[in-house]
Amino acid sequence: MDLKTPLSKLTGIGPNLLYKLNRLNLITIENLIYHFPFRYDDFSQTVNVKDALIGQLVTLQGEIWSIKNIYTRSKKILTQAIFNDGTSPIELTWFNQGWLTKQIVTGDKLQVAGKLTKYKNRLSIIMPKWEKIQITSPQPPSTNLHTGRLVPIYPETGGLTSKWLRTKISQILPQTIKEVEDPLPESIRDKMLPLNQAIEKIHFPKMWKEAEKARERLGFDELFYLSLQTQKTRLEWSQKPLVEPLNINIEDLNLLVNLLPFKLTSSQNKTLEEIIKDLKRNQPMNRLIQGEVGSGKTVVATIIAFLTYKNGLRVLFMAPTEILAFQHYETVSKLLAPLGISVGIYTGSRKKAKESDIIIGTHALLQGKLNTDDVGLIIIDEQQRFGVEQRTLLRKKAKLPHFLTMTATPIPRTVALTLYGDLDLSIIDELPKNRPKILTFLVPEKKRADSYKFIEKKVKEGDQVYVITPLIEESETLNTVKAAKVEFEKLKKIFPKLKLGLLHGRMKSREKEQVLKDFQSGKMQILISTSVVEVGMDIPNATIIVIEGAERFGLSQLHQLRGRVGRGTKESYCLLYTSVASNVDRRRLKYLVVTFDGLKLAELDLKIRGGGEVFGVKQSGRFEFKIASFYDIALVEKTRILAKNLLISDPMLDKYPKLQAKLESLASKVMPD
Repeated sequence: MDLKTPLSKLTGIGPNLLYKLNRLNLITIENLIYHFPFRYDDFSQTVNVKDALIGQLVTLQGEIWSIKNIYTRSKKILTQAIFNDGTSPIELTWFNQGWLTKQIVTGDKLQVAGKLTKYKNRLSIIMPKWEKIQITSPQPPSTNLHTGRLVPIYPETGGLTSKWLRTKISQILPQTIKEVEDPLPESIRDKMLPLNQAIEKIHFPKMWKEAEKARERLGFDELFYLSLQTQKTRLEWSQKPLVEPLNINIEDLNLLVNLLPFKLTSSQNKTLEEIIKDLKRNQPMNRLIQGEVGSGKTVVATIIAFLTYKNGLRVLFMAPTEILAFQHYETVSKLLAPLGISVGIYTGSRKKAKESDIIIGTHALLQGKLNTDDVGLIIIDEQQRFGVEQRTLLRKKAKLPHFLTMTATPIPRTVALTLYGDLDLSIIDELPKNRPKILTFLVPEKKRADSYKFIEKKVKEGDQVYVITPLIEESETLNTVKAAKVEFEKLKKIFPKLKLGLLHGRMKSREKEQVLKDFQSGKMQILISTSVVEVGMDIPNATIIVIEGAERFGLSQLHQLRGRVGRGTKESYCLLYTSVASNVDRRRLKYLVVTFDGLKLAELDLKIRGGGEVFGVKQSGRFEFKIASFYDIALVEKTRILAKNLLISDPMLDKYPKLQAKLESLASKVMPD
């Protein structure tokens, strides 16, 4: 047995179990020992029932006096046992685990753990963890896995429990941990917990301090590898074959800028200068524009597309959704049509590109049979939604294009330099001067009826409204969350004289396109939608956005949604409705009421929710963080500087073959062969 041994070779793992393991991407023994717990149940307090407190997490040692299955009227099974630790009997209850009566019988000595509760004057533990023991002393045996310690809880899937995972990992770890090689240079790792110890302690810590030390080491590794990989990619990009510098004619630039129906902001002009400087070099550009919602990133991209066209080259412009692709198609066509430039659309449902000068599309551009020999620029919007492998395939569509990516997701600069360290960064941090501030309100339930009257009044004055819900249909488990279809039916009764529409991701492309056209043209006054409108929608007449279940969204996403209104000159409103929001949720949402800076909201999101939920590292196609968090800005910056210094001293990592192999291994998980 070694780290590369497939789990299918292990005794007791058949096809059914193997399928479940594969769902968690657990293929080899190495995958399994790197499947880290995301939290721990603290069952380290072994006490007597008579000394325990109601509501306390406890571990008890005792004997099963009786155990039986009871069938409820709804044909569900309750397994109930009487357990006695010598000081007081208590009741143990399990739901839908009838097989337990075959594993636990009267007289068995058990160690059980869980929260002590009182029900009908009887002490009990609901769904306790348990394991059989030999009671030889009042202290729990050192071999306990499931009780009497900090018990690791793992990411699970149906039919594959944390109990099974910790049992299997405890068997495998002692046999394989010595094979784990630490690829970090000695100068970096000498003051940290050794890697093999960190893996052991993350799975089975004896105390909280050990778990924290293990997380520090493993989190450092994830951030360091990410930073090293992005900076190494940047270095490799700088060594790409030279390209012909573009000839940027200032008269061409002024021609389009003067045709615009508005004046560019100083941020837009600064970003244009940075991009034009790139295009004049004989090195292919690789730049990211990060900009507030509504800051005018698309206009900048259109100007650059125009300058590329004037050099006799074509442009590919890719968006993550058809809605956004059609929105860009409308915007770019409107800006460039007066100059006689052909703009094509290429999506799953529409392929009207032919040999257009600028082709706007979705993922379909990757699979399409387009002639891309003369493509000189590739633009990707909302680039964090595309995986590395998708961006790489798009690059391969052209000989050696310039590369411009955009995101409206606000990311603190230090984090952006790590997450996108392979890209040059431009920031558009101001909105057009005539853009009104969006008045934001946290609406209590008792004011809902009044807010509906306000909405009806504004619609009758000619305004339009978005109503955003977290789900498409009602959910049994999230029955307090508003669903788009249910809300649509409800609002039809509340606003019987108004024209309502419904939009969600499961609709066919043609249906979505028609709904958007109706809303844009004013045929529809209120659009009920899921967060599919988070980016791209640009309808100046929409002045109110209602967000149902606002507590279910992150601050950054709420800020993005809020940016769908206030696109014209009219005063605009964002109404936040909550269903079962806690005091913590309400305090968090109040930040949105008073804060309009996307970066500040992103930093708050980091502190409150953690980096994974804000930036979607997994979706970015780079690395999936298991331990690390962007919240630890100091560690993010430390790993970035260490990676930078290492590459300065050894750009090809020739002195560190193990580290090079590690990066190649990580890259192979997200990059095509």
